[in-house]
Amino acid sequence: MMVIRPVEHDDLAQLLSLAKKTDGGLTSLPIDNQFLQSRIERSLQTWQGSLSLAEQGYVFVLVDSDNNRAIGVSAIEVAVGLQEPWYNFRVGTQVHASKKLNVYAALPTLSLSNDHTGSSELCTLFLDPDYRDGKNGYLLSKSRFMFMANFRHLFMERVVAEMRGVSDEYGHSPFWESVGNRFFSMEFRKADFLSGTGQKAFIAELMPKHPLYIDYLSPEAKAVIGQVHAKTLPARAVLEAEGFRYRNYIDIFDGGPTLECDIDNIRAIRKSHIYSAALGDTKEYGPLCLVANVSYNCFRVTLLPAHIEKDEILLNKYQLKALHAQSGDSLRVVMLGYGDNKA
Repeated sequence: MMVIRPVEHDDLAQLLSLAKKTDGGLTSLPIDNQFLQSRIERSLQTWQGSLSLAEQGYVFVLVDSDNNRAIGVSAIEVAVGLQEPWYNFRVGTQVHASKKLNVYAALPTLSLSNDHTGSSELCTLFLDPDYRDGKNGYLLSKSRFMFMANFRHLFMERVVAEMRGVSDEYGHSPFWESVGNRFFSMEFRKADFLSGTGQKAFIAELMPKHPLYIDYLSPEAKAVIGQVHAKTLPARAVLEAEGFRYRNYIDIFDGGPTLECDIDNIRAIRKSHIYSAALGDTKEYGPLCLVANVSYNCFRVTLLPAHIEKDEILLNKYQLKALHAQSGDSLRVVMLGYGDNKA
């Protein structure tokens, strides 16, 4: 049975193994033992309540409850940009007009922005390619909303998610070649890695403060603004089904979109309800639902066919054990979004 739980000290080797399967496409999960150890420690300190708001971040792992093997990872940063600046480009418009000459031109631009400072961020989503079947991806991504619904007071009003932009099989980004490469004396992968691991000072030091005219970019760069990598399309679809939208903010390195949503408008948060757990006979059919306990330190989420009778959800002993719950405990439940129940 696949279950989401908080990361633990002993997960380091498993996270390192997952990092090796990313092919360098996830900069917040690098093949770096020291960085991953630090990420785990920061997450544990967040759960312990010993960090300032600017430092807080939660990391979750998707495991097989039978052997505790980690097959996926996801995370939430509580409030970005309060310690290290959080940059992106805002896609806007600059108007040039001359009444005398009867000339009017509205030119699309890119402006360096910190507009999402103080937002909560969904990040570090990765599922082992060998387990990308069934509903594991939905569980890994949407489980974070169950945690946020349980502990709404810990998170910000706005939630954002940076999507991986377009690059080829060799890691070449057309947006980077036309924009970033002109200001940074380094390869795209290095700049992306530095930013993904929190080393962002060079961005403010080297990026121009004035708007960039999109019409000066290459056709290839213009075509990928706000577009996602082919492997990221499913992750984008999951978030958009939950109410996230692209509002003209993009990554400064690869042009990928930043999606955002007010926390209280996220579907899984808005539509989830609390039921009482009841021990009973369950069936293999029924609407698939995310089911989470309401514990903070022992948080668990799984995906199962729900059998709800009045104010109770029926679970067998195996399911209760996986959720670290007992009969009578409160559980948060929400159906998968429309279309998510399809095979």
